Amino acid sequence: MRAWLMDSYEGIDKLRLGEVIDPQPKVGEVLLRVRFAALNPADAFLAQAMYPAKPSLPHILGRDGVGVVLDVHPSVKNVRVGDTAGILRCDAGVEAWGTLAEKVLVPADSLVPIPAGWSAEEMAGAPLVFLTAWQALSQWSEPPAPLPKRSVLLVTGASGGVGVASVLLGTSMDLVVVALSRSAEKAAKLKELQADFVFDPGDPHLRKNVGAAIAPKKVDLVVDNIGGPLFNHLVSMLGYGGRISVVGRSAGVVPDFNTASLLFRRNRIGGVAVADYTPEAAHAAWKKIVSALAAIGKRPVVDSVFAFEEVKPAFARLQQGPLGKVVVRIAG
Repeated sequence: MRAWLMDSYEGIDKLRLGEVIDPQPKVGEVLLRVRFAALNPADAFLAQAMYPAKPSLPHILGRDGVGVVLDVHPSVKNVRVGDTAGILRCDAGVEAWGTLAEKVLVPADSLVPIPAGWSAEEMAGAPLVFLTAWQALSQWSEPPAPLPKRSVLLVTGASGGVGVASVLLGTSMDLVVVALSRSAEKAAKLKELQADFVFDPGDPHLRKNVGAAIAPKKVDLVVDNIGGPLFNHLVSMLGYGGRISVVGRSAGVVPDFNTASLLFRRNRIGGVAVADYTPEAAHAAWKKIVSALAAIGKRPVVDSVFAFEEVKPAFARLQQGPLGKVVVRIAG
């Protein structure tokens, strides 16, 4: 099969399109012919040795995808050859070969059908970002549960994959959604996705303007995809008991963070780790996600679709900051 091979940890530019032997299903696995795969920032981080996983080389990136079942191990009873399915969170693209290939091995218990009304492209890009956003929104109670209605959710990097997913899920939960984006064009699209307010994170009066928009409320939860200098301003906007779910750090380290800023208002900061989902938990969360989107008449947002031979330009588009997901068409 053809695949984009990662021979070193020197970055996306070093990927090469080559041939490898078709993988064979082992116990519990199925072999998919990949139709569409989606890119995630974590793919680029892994390719630069900036991610906890260090798979053996050559490696194949790609965590999300949709495909047609070509073969199943005899131990698998709930999936049949010819089924079309999407991939929930698993080791594909992390420790195991991923979806930037014509074929991929996937645990049978990590497959789900495409929801009614969704395209294959929409499904290919949805699982990882929506499961991440769901965890970011619900991880602050045990068992995990959404915030009370009309709580204030602030989303940084709101036009990215997890950002868009957080805006859509926040809307479905009847939260007051404040989105941050530097682009006026993307701000208009985020409002079409039903964000209540959109602000430029570079606004020197950001705290004052957000406060005026949501008054007399304060920010209850931040889903932060950015990190960097903005983080300290996010802490300052939290109300009593306010929380920050940390998803990414595309803006780099947080400078001069003062732990005293968390005092007196009992603010909390917590990391998000989508790898914590068991197959059972991922299926349960996915069912809620699909239902939540159906309730507001929304579907995942696809920014662009690239040909299989254009994986490097597709990663370049991801680096530019798309609105929604960048998808690669592997096969028709």
